[in-house]
Amino acid sequence: MPELPTSVTSVPIEGSSVRVVFGAGALNELGKISAADGLSRALLISDPGVRDAGHVERAVRSLYRSNIAVRVFDGVGENPTTIHVGRGLAIAREFKPDLIVGLGGGSSMDCAKGINFLFTNGGRMQDYWGVDKATQPMLPLIAIPTTAGTGSDAQSFALITDPETHQKMACGDKKTLPRVAILDPELTATQPAKVAAATGIDAVAHAVETAGCNKRNETSMRLSLQAWELLSSSFAKALRDRADVESRRRMLLGAHIAGAAIENSMLGAAHALANALTAVCGTVHGVAVGLMLPQVVRFNSADGEPYSPLKLPGKQLADQIDQMLVAGDLPRRLGDVGATRQQVPQLASIAAKQWTAGFNPRSVAEAELAQIFEMAL
Repeated sequence: MPELPTSVTSVPIEGSSVRVVFGAGALNELGKISAADGLSRALLISDPGVRDAGHVERAVRSLYRSNIAVRVFDGVGENPTTIHVGRGLAIAREFKPDLIVGLGGGSSMDCAKGINFLFTNGGRMQDYWGVDKATQPMLPLIAIPTTAGTGSDAQSFALITDPETHQKMACGDKKTLPRVAILDPELTATQPAKVAAATGIDAVAHAVETAGCNKRNETSMRLSLQAWELLSSSFAKALRDRADVESRRRMLLGAHIAGAAIENSMLGAAHALANALTAVCGTVHGVAVGLMLPQVVRFNSADGEPYSPLKLPGKQLADQIDQMLVAGDLPRRLGDVGATRQQVPQLASIAAKQWTAGFNPRSVAEAELAQIFEMAL
């Protein structure tokens, strides 16, 4: 991977149509970027933590300086539900924006995409569960991550939870792909340590799973390797020294590239298993993914080397991920998140219903998923 630019600039990403504006202070360009596209009314979607960190105010000031009217919805919660989307939608219908800005972690960006679906196409989020269900054009979206993790700023999927069934609905449509991603490493400096660790290991999982999944291709494998090189070299450093700007820069760009790898490929069993832990135990997504990832790598590497695009044998890869979990003070066993052996059948049943399980390099059904859970006891 070449040296990263030191000033705010556009960075082309292979296989992605998202324009990436990268560099310290890039958030200040939000207004100019929006105005250059002829936009004049921005609905900004965020959450209370990002607001309290001062990032919402910075974004609003940038938009105002370019004479763009702004309305803010900062009520997004973790793992956004149809309720969060509905609240934002009510504001959108009253304000009538021509631009949506998602500022925050994956939750804010996913909620912004969900609002975009319903504001432009009507109906309920359940109507868009799946791929390419929208029939009308959507508003342009500018995604601004404040965590280095989810890669939602590079993807055309929104993950929205149905509060009645607790099912995470993956709603995908190329029309939801952000027009611009603003990657400003100054924003990730305010992440709490636990958030930085959980989102960072999620990004690592994206690089690893896209490298091994059965839907990978030449483009996605190159992206997976680029992301892995950036993330694996900076994860522990960024957590150890929050003033290490270069490590945070590498984490932020690596997370975006890992998201682009997902957009060109898919994930695997670690995310299916993690969704089950979130549903049953309330485990934070990144924490759950990190816990299961080394076991999935070991399971998948038992009869081959599916992660060869990362230029590491499976055993060494799994051991390196374990070291990252230690560096991030992240759970490594099911008991650490309150899961028990008795819950394994229930967890495996839920995991088997997650669509990412179907892209795992080694075929998995309930029995195999239960086996992986048992490896983590």
